Amino acid sequence: MTLARAKPGGPGLLAFLRQWARNPLRVGAIAPSGVSLARLMAREVVPGAGRVIEFGGGTGAITQALLARGIPADQFEVVEINPRFAAGLRQRFPTVAVIEGSAAALGGRVAGDYGSYRFVVSGLPLIAMPKPLAEAIVAEAFRLLAPDGIMLQFTYVPRCPVPPAVLRRHGLTCEKVGFALDNIPPAHVFRLRREGPAITQGGME
Repeated sequence: MTLARAKPGGPGLLAFLRQWARNPLRVGAIAPSGVSLARLMAREVVPGAGRVIEFGGGTGAITQALLARGIPADQFEVVEINPRFAAGLRQRFPTVAVIEGSAAALGGRVAGDYGSYRFVVSGLPLIAMPKPLAEAIVAEAFRLLAPDGIMLQFTYVPRCPVPPAVLRRHGLTCEKVGFALDNIPPAHVFRLRREGPAITQGGME
């Protein structure tokens, strides 16, 4: 597990705070992801391994880190439900496809085939959401992912943000891979993947 430190603030802070004030449960945080948290998430993604999709692009901190990591823009999509954030992402990252809508039901709006994605990188506030919606998002992520694909999720609590019952229903494991101490609030990063012969570490209960 990696311990990371992040600088507070960053691009889009004022816009983020305005959107948080309008709908705190949907935004789920009081500040954009810090630089170190974004890099910690991006570090777990392998450039050139296949398609990558980000759930909850926000103001683009993790998007920027993924591009800096070397993820090709033509193999990368971002999902963002907030129209203002989606517009900002399109302006800031014109070569990246931005899908405006819910990550729970993407339908035919993704560029790749279901079952072909290698990484889902999520900044969505799963713990703050109604449980059925959070489970629908996890289910959609694993419909997108290849059998050996990985979902990366950060959260502000020191436990897996997906309940054990949901992990069991979908045949998933969850392990903590890092901690961004100076993020606002401090954030924990978890890796979710399917159970199987290739998985050597068990899920977190």
